[in-house]
Amino acid sequence: MLWAFSRIRSAGCLAILVACFAAISAGGAWAESPAVYMQRVQNELIVAQKSGGVAQFANVLRQHMDVPGIGLTALGPHARTLPKDERPTYYNGMINFIAKYAAKEGPKYMVRSAVVTGQGPGDAGGTNVDSRITLMTGESYDIRWLVMKSGSGYKVRDAQVVGFWMTSFLDDLFQNYITENGNNPRALVLALSR
Repeated sequence: MLWAFSRIRSAGCLAILVACFAAISAGGAWAESPAVYMQRVQNELIVAQKSGGVAQFANVLRQHMDVPGIGLTALGPHARTLPKDERPTYYNGMINFIAKYAAKEGPKYMVRSAVVTGQGPGDAGGTNVDSRITLMTGESYDIRWLVMKSGSGYKVRDAQVVGFWMTSFLDDLFQNYITENGNNPRALVLALSR
């Protein structure tokens, strides 16, 4: 009888442990610090890079990128003229554009390791998380990630490499394209959807 109770109790503990692990893995972040979160994201990006696939990069981006924040900022003053019902198409196009670029350029900069080296105090504007990226060639780069609170977890808002914030490149690229195409953000949505 005691053996049966012990076995039931162990099975119950195991079920609770598995459920907790699944919640942390799938949902992202309860009780996870921005630094721990960012280490997990970097690990997922390395796996995506090794696979070399657009779909793998896109999955990591969809899960961890502050898509609306980055996407609307990239449109600049044109954000207000893009109808809300067209935003999901735009966001998907943006993710696919970044994923295709990452899959194309990734093999040139194969990452051996990505290690979080520090975390700032954080505020309403987010938390800076510093990392050291080492390539297979032995070259190393410092990256500063801007991580934002999102529900019970986090999302990546930006990354600074060699002193430049990456979203500013996206902003310039997208806004210039819109300006060159009659100040119509739909032109960008169509281009990203190809």
